[in-house]
Amino acid sequence: MPTESPDRPGRIIARLARQVELAAATVELSLAQYRVLSLLAEGNEAASALADKLAVSRPSITGVVDGLVARGLVERDHDVDDRRRVGHTLTTEGGRVLEAADAEVERRLTEIAAHRPDGASAAFAGLGPWQEALHAYRAMRRAERAAEAETARAARRTETARAARRTETARAARRTETARAARRTETARAARRTETARAARRAEAAATTATTTTTTATTTAAAAATTAAKAAT
Repeated sequence: MPTESPDRPGRIIARLARQVELAAATVELSLAQYRVLSLLAEGNEAASALADKLAVSRPSITGVVDGLVARGLVERDHDVDDRRRVGHTLTTEGGRVLEAADAEVERRLTEIAAHRPDGASAAFAGLGPWQEALHAYRAMRRAERAAEAETARAARRTETARAARRTETARAARRTETARAARRTETARAARRTETARAARRAEAAATTATTTTTTATTTAAAAATTAAKAAT
């Protein structure tokens, strides 16, 4: 016979979580460490992925994983394609400890659920829909994160393209200004050459005039001297 949903499901789940915490403590695991080992049992994960799945900060997950690595339950390894990416793998000892924790969790919850009139099986059967819901929710979140990551990459590509266009525009402006400056320099040089040539021509003309004047004066003086000599004779 179906029962009504509890009015405060969060409180019941919190009480169950405490039972899981107590069970994990029997193999010297915190609840956070138990959750990390459970996730790593599904495959290698980076710290950022673990933090996202556990809904905690990156520094928090680093502290949890450090303790597991120190006990030899988890190994860190670098991605062969990207040395910056550090993955985490469950060790053989980590798998053994996780199985022991799972067994103790199941034992403790079975002991509690056995107090139901219809037995423990019915209580555990109620977890099936929650497992399906959690899987669906995780798949949705992965899809959302992938879409967000692609949007961010597209935004970065767009900004990179804009920056490249701005850079090219700035370079073109500098090339144009350099060309203008070169033309101004060449115009100024041409003007100086023209002025130099004009000055040279003026100097040459002045020298020619001076020479002509001197020659004329000399000729005039000679003529006057000749005339004076004739007159004296």
